[in-house]
Amino acid sequence: MKIAVIITTYNRTDALRAVIEGYLSQNYKAFELLIADDGSTDETRKLIAGYQEGCALKIKHVWQEDEGFRAGKIRNRALAKTSADYIIFSDGDCIPLPDFINHHRYLAEKNWFVAGSRILLSERLTLRILKEQTPVHEWKLNNWLAARIKNDINRLSPLLSLPIGNFLRKVVFNSWEGVMTCNMGAWRQDLIQINGFDEAYSGWGLEDSDIVIRLIHSKIHRKSARFLLPVFHLWHKENDRSRLLENRRRLNDLINSDRVYASCGVKQYL
Repeated sequence: MKIAVIITTYNRTDALRAVIEGYLSQNYKAFELLIADDGSTDETRKLIAGYQEGCALKIKHVWQEDEGFRAGKIRNRALAKTSADYIIFSDGDCIPLPDFINHHRYLAEKNWFVAGSRILLSERLTLRILKEQTPVHEWKLNNWLAARIKNDINRLSPLLSLPIGNFLRKVVFNSWEGVMTCNMGAWRQDLIQINGFDEAYSGWGLEDSDIVIRLIHSKIHRKSARFLLPVFHLWHKENDRSRLLENRRRLNDLINSDRVYASCGVKQYL
């Protein structure tokens, strides 16, 4: 099984550096990293180029013009640039633990997508990590316990590795709520079959819920990765939500239908 990780980024090189370091530290090395760049300036290109020249990990930089928030479009373009069997989606401000890829491999199963979790970091801790280039992917449980006591993370439970059986991970197989593309794995064939992300969504919000719902409509079900593979989400200012109401109407129309195919999606790039 060939694996590709697609992470989105936009003009945040300090966070992207921390995330790339997390992927360089993975216990499982046989994967490629595609950085889906939603219009960053040359600073981001130079950072990525430096990693491309100086490490063994295969890194691709997929860039598009800056025309506002178009995460679905740049993810589609990145998806079209890989032939990997299995795709893991995340973001350029979400740091993985060293066993992140291995755990996604463990949970990967035909006719299922994997929904992971995230731990939110405070502004204070985020600024310190980025300023000092702290390798938090190497932190142990006691470090995170101290951070929780200081309210520098919103919860500790995702770090607790519990022996949840396959049956329990499939209990909410038809539920789309709470699934985030900052930590989600799916088979490329399944993503192509539904035409990837729907680029009709404009601005921030709900394009990730849309693709999850269409996967479920196409009989690809949800498998929970709870208590196994969280990511650490660095703090950032809230995104512009001016188009959220329109996106909500679009999502509601999808919920009330059985549609599986995106009218404007990945197949235009294949």
